[in-house]
Amino acid sequence: MTSYKVLVRDVIKKADVLLEVIDARFPDETRNNEVEKEIIRLKKPFIIVINKCDLVSKDKLEKTKARLSRIAPTVFVSGKARFGTTMLRHQILASACIKGQDILVGTLGYPNVGKSSVINGVTGRHRASTSPVSGHTKGVQHVGAGSRIMFVDTPGVIPFDENDDYVQGLLGIKDATHLKDPIGVALKIIEKMLVENKTALEVFYNVTLETQDSYSGLELIGKQCNFLQKKGEVDEMRTAIRIINDWQTGLLLI
Repeated sequence: MTSYKVLVRDVIKKADVLLEVIDARFPDETRNNEVEKEIIRLKKPFIIVINKCDLVSKDKLEKTKARLSRIAPTVFVSGKARFGTTMLRHQILASACIKGQDILVGTLGYPNVGKSSVINGVTGRHRASTSPVSGHTKGVQHVGAGSRIMFVDTPGVIPFDENDDYVQGLLGIKDATHLKDPIGVALKIIEKMLVENKTALEVFYNVTLETQDSYSGLELIGKQCNFLQKKGEVDEMRTAIRIINDWQTGLLLI
């Protein structure tokens, strides 16, 4: 943990502009207050980059952008679809306020928010190494993006004192095979979908959910997927793993 703190503070100190990359599905959960305070303390310009914007509704996205824009310039992008990356490039140039020299851009964020994908989107080619496995980036990588922009790609910023298995499952920091309680995480996903986009959940699994009870939802999804044990009971673990995988790979949209 100490090494991550040292790494992050070093990037903040050296960079001309900082990007805080967050997940559009969890804008507040993927912000790191300690990192933001350090950026502000050192009086460095920073941009909030809402990545994975293709996984949420336009209405939700606009509300999030309007709220976060009060804190710092905010741009929403899809690193995967390379949407919004031209706008991000313009914002980097505007925020740096440096003429005639290269701009060093530090990228910070939790594991699996898609920092490397955002960099590749701006550069227009596969320069930063990416992987669906969280924590893929090792050490610091410098990536040239043209137009005087040089990115510093970092490993994910692990939350200080973060031990919440449910949060790590929802954010995709840990996949289903590394979670202590996959069923509990799946129930959290169902709860969130029931509140924010019940219709999408029902359409995706071809079910009709009569109540807001997440456990009943898990059982119904298990039956629809035919994840049954010998006595006809739902295989809750298999169902939970399916739901977590669908969530983390972006098949379930809010």
